[in-house]
Amino acid sequence: MNQETINQVLHFRDERNWKQFHNPKDLAISISLEAAELLEVFQWSAEDVRCEDKMDKIREELADVLNYCILMADACGLDMDEIIREKVKKNAEKYPVEKAYGSKEKYTELKNGIID
Repeated sequence: MNQETINQVLHFRDERNWKQFHNPKDLAISISLEAAELLEVFQWSAEDVRCEDKMDKIREELADVLNYCILMADACGLDMDEIIREKVKKNAEKYPVEKAYGSKEKYTELKNGIID
């Protein structure tokens, strides 16, 4: 994540003296609530895989989720780039291309070889 963007989110928080309210528990709750609002965009939709006409709301809710993730990482002293790189590496081990290519299966269910 771009450090300038992270700094902008933190500056917004600090200008309002909100850091005092941003403990990991409450930030985790906020991430979950905002993720639920993102999911709500698709609730009761007949074509739940389409999003072209919902992009404004998706952008807004996704930004809320990401903002709270930045605040959570800051509260926990975590570097977002580092934790994302570590997770991608771990996922690459769990989902090797030769087993996972084209499959939606969980890593515990992957078969040997490429799925046709």
